Amino acid sequence: MERTALVCGAGGFIGSHLVARLKRDGLRVRGVDLKLPEYGESVADEFIVADLRQADVCERVIDRDFHEVYQLAADMGGAGYIFSGRHDADIIRNSATINLNVADLCHRRRVGRVFFSSSACVYPAVNQADPDNPNCAEWSAYPAAPDSEYGWEKLISERLYQSYARNYGMTCRIARYHNIFGPSGTWDGGKEKAPAAICRKVAQAEHGGEIEIWGDGLQTRSFLYIEECIEGTIRLMRSDFAGPVNIGSEEMVSINRLVDMVCEIAGKRLRKRHVAGPTGVRGRRSDNRLIAERLDWQPTQRLMDGLEKTYAWIESQLPRSAA
Repeated sequence: MERTALVCGAGGFIGSHLVARLKRDGLRVRGVDLKLPEYGESVADEFIVADLRQADVCERVIDRDFHEVYQLAADMGGAGYIFSGRHDADIIRNSATINLNVADLCHRRRVGRVFFSSSACVYPAVNQADPDNPNCAEWSAYPAAPDSEYGWEKLISERLYQSYARNYGMTCRIARYHNIFGPSGTWDGGKEKAPAAICRKVAQAEHGGEIEIWGDGLQTRSFLYIEECIEGTIRLMRSDFAGPVNIGSEEMVSINRLVDMVCEIAGKRLRKRHVAGPTGVRGRRSDNRLIAERLDWQPTQRLMDGLEKTYAWIESQLPRSAA
């Protein structure tokens, strides 16, 4: 019998890559999103443009017992969107409504397995105050104190899916993604993540010019290339481990160092101009001990390798006069 999958959020960055992987694995895939993929046509067998915040729409989308449902749909963006405070109500309302609808329909349709994409933003800011030694072990999410409303919603929705698993026997898998990047991701408009924003700024800058950086640039992060994110997601979904588990890289760099790496790729020398702006926590790095123990796997690709591919793709998207 042909295996079936539903990807919620299939028009987004991670979702579009996930659809492609599921197709390569031989599944029949239905994708759903508010919009079609921005960069290229979806390879899903069926793509529905729909709003999963609407319960009646969700009924039509989740209309059968899919073998696998991947719930990635969310109201999200980069630091400029999540940490400004201007979008907090929208973020909580939109994402929570989607998850309430999806969880209940998956239970009622008796789907095989449900994957929920949570986030490193669930971890307390107090554990990420030291840029050189952040604590993002899975157990450290409690006592709960996420650094944003986006993080609070993710943590609450983790508990939603865990409750459906506990009370209704629904098979759920939960991953906490850490700063996923790569080609075909948003690179401008205010919702882009740091690697994409920096690649764009460097590509647009003249050699010997300057680049604007929010904060002092000493804040640290780890970034995971999209292909490894998808591999970790599939491995978790098809394992006997429910999570939550980190899917991220342990290679941590400062934002200043990230800029230097992209400049090296571009062959440019730029002056850094530090300006006020949302920066999030001081340090964040995936702790991969649990995923290595339970799935016998963890990412291995160097950050520089992923940045080279991402920079080349973003440069190709810019108007010729800007690149």
